[in-house]
Amino acid sequence: MKENVFDVLIYLFENYLDRDAEQTPDPDEMRTELLEAGFPQQEINRAFDWLETLGAQQPMRAASLPAFRIFSSEELAKLDVECRGFLMFLEQSGILTAASREMVIDRLMALNEEPISLENLKWVVLMVLFSQPSEEVAFARMENLVYESFPGYIH
Repeated sequence: MKENVFDVLIYLFENYLDRDAEQTPDPDEMRTELLEAGFPQQEINRAFDWLETLGAQQPMRAASLPAFRIFSSEELAKLDVECRGFLMFLEQSGILTAASREMVIDRLMALNEEPISLENLKWVVLMVLFSQPSEEVAFARMENLVYESFPGYIH
């Protein structure tokens, strides 16, 4: 079984991140469960680091002016035309703001995956929106997009 950091993130998101704080086990218990589920220690550590960095980012502020985004060569290598188009769609439909788009791109670039699949992009958007307390409506809209496309993705 070749599991990567993204698989660990999906597992954590579906099993822990949407619970109340009282219901979530401590990180050591989660790490033990992930090891028992067959995830490699290195990927578990990378996933926790990824989530810690996401949690440390400042809350998003809505941009009042439209923003134009030029992708760097590194971003172009990771995000194909389909992914970039989907990010634009999400921003134009009001699910992402310019600030939340930048958080998504930052978290995508932190993954050691090249290129990023559209499915993984959708999950990262969902995780970023979930991490922001003021984005409940956008999260619900994105959740519908993710679960309509992937009803059986649960690990």
